Amino acid sequence: MSRRSPLMLQIATGDPRPINRQITDGVKRLIAAGELAVGASLPSVRGLALQLSINPNTVAKAYAELTAEGWLEARAGLGVFVAPPRQLLSDHERRRRLDEAVDRFVGAVIGLDYPAEAIVARVAGELAQLAPKKTA
Repeated sequence: MSRRSPLMLQIATGDPRPINRQITDGVKRLIAAGELAVGASLPSVRGLALQLSINPNTVAKAYAELTAEGWLEARAGLGVFVAPPRQLLSDHERRRRLDEAVDRFVGAVIGLDYPAEAIVARVAGELAQLAPKKTA
Protein backbone atom coordinates (compact mmCIF):
# COMPACT_ATOMS: atom_id res chain seq x y z
CA MET A 1 0.00 0.00 0.00
CA SER A 2 1.40 3.37 -0.98
CA ARG A 3 1.93 6.05 1.58
CA ARG A 4 -0.62 8.85 1.65
CA SER A 5 0.76 12.22 0.65
CA PRO A 6 -0.71 15.56 1.70
CA LEU A 7 -3.50 16.99 -0.44
CA MET A 8 -2.66 20.24 -2.14
CA LEU A 9 -5.55 22.11 -0.53
CA GLN A 10 -5.60 25.50 1.08
CA ILE A 11 -8.26 26.94 3.34
CA ALA A 12 -8.89 30.64 2.84
CA THR A 13 -10.14 32.38 5.95
CA GLY A 14 -11.66 35.20 3.88
CA ASP A 15 -13.59 32.80 1.65
CA PRO A 16 -17.34 33.07 2.23
CA ARG A 17 -17.74 29.31 1.69
CA PRO A 18 -17.69 27.12 4.79
CA ILE A 19 -14.46 25.19 5.33
CA ASN A 20 -16.05 21.83 4.48
CA ARG A 21 -17.27 23.32 1.17
CA GLN A 22 -13.75 24.56 0.42
CA ILE A 23 -12.48 21.02 1.00
CA THR A 24 -15.14 19.37 -1.18
CA ASP A 25 -14.64 21.90 -3.98
CA GLY A 26 -10.86 21.48 -3.79
CA VAL A 27 -10.98 17.68 -3.89
CA LYS A 28 -13.44 17.75 -6.81
CA ARG A 29 -11.11 20.09 -8.71
CA LEU A 30 -8.08 17.86 -8.03
CA ILE A 31 -9.98 14.81 -9.28
CA ALA A 32 -11.37 16.59 -12.35
CA ALA A 33 -7.90 17.91 -13.22
CA GLY A 34 -6.44 14.42 -13.00
CA GLU A 35 -4.19 15.33 -10.09
CA LEU A 36 -5.95 12.66 -8.02
CA ALA A 37 -6.36 9.49 -10.07
CA VAL A 38 -8.98 6.80 -9.58
CA GLY A 39 -7.86 4.61 -6.70
CA ALA A 40 -5.58 7.26 -5.17
CA SER A 41 -5.70 7.27 -1.40
CA LEU A 42 -6.51 10.45 0.48
CA PRO A 43 -5.13 11.43 3.86
CA SER A 44 -7.02 10.16 6.87
CA VAL A 45 -9.56 12.49 8.45
CA ARG A 46 -7.15 13.21 11.27
CA GLY A 47 -4.21 13.61 8.88
CA LEU A 48 -5.96 16.18 6.70
CA ALA A 49 -7.29 18.00 9.75
CA LEU A 50 -3.73 18.30 11.07
CA GLN A 51 -2.43 19.39 7.66
CA LEU A 52 -5.06 22.13 7.38
CA SER A 53 -5.14 22.97 11.11
CA ILE A 54 -8.90 22.44 11.33
CA ASN A 55 -11.34 20.32 13.31
CA PRO A 56 -11.44 16.64 12.23
CA ASN A 57 -15.26 16.78 12.22
CA THR A 58 -15.07 19.30 9.38
CA VAL A 59 -12.93 16.92 7.29
CA ALA A 60 -15.21 13.99 8.16
CA LYS A 61 -18.22 16.00 6.96
CA ALA A 62 -16.47 16.88 3.67
CA TYR A 63 -15.36 13.26 3.09
CA ALA A 64 -18.90 12.02 3.85
CA GLU A 65 -20.38 14.45 1.33
CA LEU A 66 -17.83 13.49 -1.34
CA THR A 67 -18.53 9.81 -0.69
CA ALA A 68 -22.30 10.33 -0.92
CA GLU A 69 -21.85 12.16 -4.22
CA GLY A 70 -19.69 9.34 -5.62
CA TRP A 71 -16.37 11.19 -5.77
CA LEU A 72 -14.77 9.08 -3.04
CA GLU A 73 -15.21 5.61 -1.63
CA ALA A 74 -14.44 4.52 1.90
CA ARG A 75 -12.90 1.09 2.34
CA ALA A 76 -13.28 -0.30 5.84
CA GLY A 77 -9.93 -0.47 7.58
CA LEU A 78 -8.05 0.89 4.54
CA GLY A 79 -9.07 4.52 4.18
CA VAL A 80 -10.67 6.81 1.64
CA PHE A 81 -9.95 6.55 -2.08
CA VAL A 82 -10.91 8.31 -5.31
CA ALA A 83 -13.88 6.42 -6.74
CA PRO A 84 -14.27 5.44 -10.39
CA PRO A 85 -16.40 8.00 -12.23
CA ARG A 86 -20.12 7.32 -12.24
CA GLN A 87 -23.19 9.47 -12.54
CA LEU A 88 -25.37 9.23 -9.46
CA LEU A 89 -27.67 12.14 -10.29
CA SER A 90 -30.68 12.14 -12.55
CA ASP A 91 -30.69 14.44 -15.57
CA HIS A 92 -33.27 16.61 -13.80
CA GLU A 93 -31.10 16.94 -10.68
CA ARG A 94 -28.00 17.70 -12.76
CA ARG A 95 -29.89 20.49 -14.57
CA ARG A 96 -31.21 21.85 -11.28
CA ARG A 97 -27.72 21.97 -9.79
CA LEU A 98 -26.28 23.60 -12.91
CA ASP A 99 -29.03 26.24 -12.85
CA GLU A 100 -28.34 26.90 -9.18
CA ALA A 101 -24.57 27.19 -9.75
CA VAL A 102 -25.04 29.52 -12.72
CA ASP A 103 -27.42 31.73 -10.73
CA ARG A 104 -24.88 32.01 -7.88
CA PHE A 105 -22.05 32.68 -10.31
CA VAL A 106 -23.92 35.37 -12.24
CA GLY A 107 -24.93 37.03 -8.98
CA ALA A 108 -21.30 37.10 -7.89
CA VAL A 109 -19.83 38.52 -11.13
CA ILE A 110 -22.58 40.84 -12.39
CA GLY A 111 -21.25 43.82 -10.45
CA LEU A 112 -17.66 43.39 -11.66
CA ASP A 113 -18.44 45.25 -14.90
CA TYR A 114 -16.78 42.78 -17.28
CA PRO A 115 -18.24 42.20 -20.72
CA ALA A 116 -20.18 38.92 -20.94
CA GLU A 117 -17.73 37.66 -23.58
CA ALA A 118 -14.79 38.07 -21.19
CA ILE A 119 -16.60 36.17 -18.44
CA VAL A 120 -17.61 33.35 -20.78
CA ALA A 121 -14.06 33.13 -22.16
CA ARG A 122 -12.61 32.94 -18.65
CA VAL A 123 -15.02 30.17 -17.60
CA ALA A 124 -14.35 28.27 -20.84
CA GLY A 125 -10.62 28.56 -20.21
CA GLU A 126 -10.96 27.17 -16.69
CA LEU A 127 -13.05 24.25 -17.93
CA ALA A 128 -10.63 23.59 -20.80
CA GLN A 129 -7.78 23.21 -18.30
CA LEU A 130 -9.69 20.35 -16.69
CA ALA A 131 -11.06 18.62 -19.79
CA PRO A 132 -7.83 17.27 -21.36
CA LYS A 133 -6.76 15.66 -18.09
CA LYS A 134 -10.00 13.79 -17.55
CA THR A 135 -10.06 10.07 -18.15
CA ALA A 136 -13.36 8.51 -19.03
